[in-house]
Amino acid sequence: MGIKFGIIGHGFMGHEHETMLTQFDGIDVTAICDIDPEQVKDVKEGIKRYTNPKELIGDSDVEVVLIAANNNQHLDLVKMAAKAGKDIICEKPLALNLADLDEMVRVVEECGVKFTVHQQRRFDPDYRTAKAVFDSGTLGDIYTVQSGLYGYNGNMHDWHVFMDQGGGMLYDWGVHLIDQMLYMIPGKIKSVFADVRNVINKEVDDYFKIILRFENGITGEIELGTYFLRDCDKWFERHWFVGGNQGSAYIDGFDPEGKIVRTTQLLTNVGGARTMTAAGPTRSFGPPREGLIVTEPLPEVHTKHEDFFTNYVKAYHGEEEFLVKIPQTRRVLALMEAARESAKTMKSIDFES
Repeated sequence: MGIKFGIIGHGFMGHEHETMLTQFDGIDVTAICDIDPEQVKDVKEGIKRYTNPKELIGDSDVEVVLIAANNNQHLDLVKMAAKAGKDIICEKPLALNLADLDEMVRVVEECGVKFTVHQQRRFDPDYRTAKAVFDSGTLGDIYTVQSGLYGYNGNMHDWHVFMDQGGGMLYDWGVHLIDQMLYMIPGKIKSVFADVRNVINKEVDDYFKIILRFENGITGEIELGTYFLRDCDKWFERHWFVGGNQGSAYIDGFDPEGKIVRTTQLLTNVGGARTMTAAGPTRSFGPPREGLIVTEPLPEVHTKHEDFFTNYVKAYHGEEEFLVKIPQTRRVLALMEAARESAKTMKSIDFES
């Protein structure tokens, strides 16, 4: 018999969880709840259906509550589940602010239940490819890591367009993109500078650019735009750039493509010599001579979102640690608050220095 899961919230992510977990070895989905009766009509046969979260949480046939409800409902549902003695997985963003998160942690610790966050995008192949390049040291001393995600529609859907329900892109994708960057680059962050805007949407953010200056000298750059247009292949997907003093790497697309790029020779003595290119006299810009730029394949990675639950089952049984720890989640949320403050004041914010 697997761990008995109850899912609260049967929208897009709730359906995704049902599809994955009903086929997952070591987990049994026993109950699903949504406050909208229409949303539970298509729950698979053999799974209990609820329209009241209290009833699902009170079900003795549920051991772990997976919360996939609207962001503004997370606090109450986490506390309710913890007080009922249920272990908890909560969708991101875990909380809308640090005060709510700290309240969750207080109750969870008092009740002694297991508690983690569904940060499945730590297993995205594009991210894992970039991280593998970073970890390998093949680029020498890294000075920049850039992450971008761009869209063409501009608008959001359903409750995501309302700020009081936890809408907007910083709460939606920003949590993932920041978590990926912090899980890749070690060390403290000295400063945060951010631009957060409403380009198409009236109430919630749909563009942000966040610049992180790490104590180790690396600059992390995260950019997302829902209306950020270009007519090239795989533009409306993920983009990574990792730059070091021995080469660079670019990784494009959720199903990543790209290369490691190096030069065969560096100019060691500029003297006073002039090099003419199609762009004019230059030593670094314009078309490189043939053979100067060489490429290598990216490392192969084989990860998938299900790996989050593989870790969860093992950690639940004490075989390893939970991958996503609450202090990591708190750091992400603190950085998000710093980003909003920076965008509001148009100033850099000191962080962990």
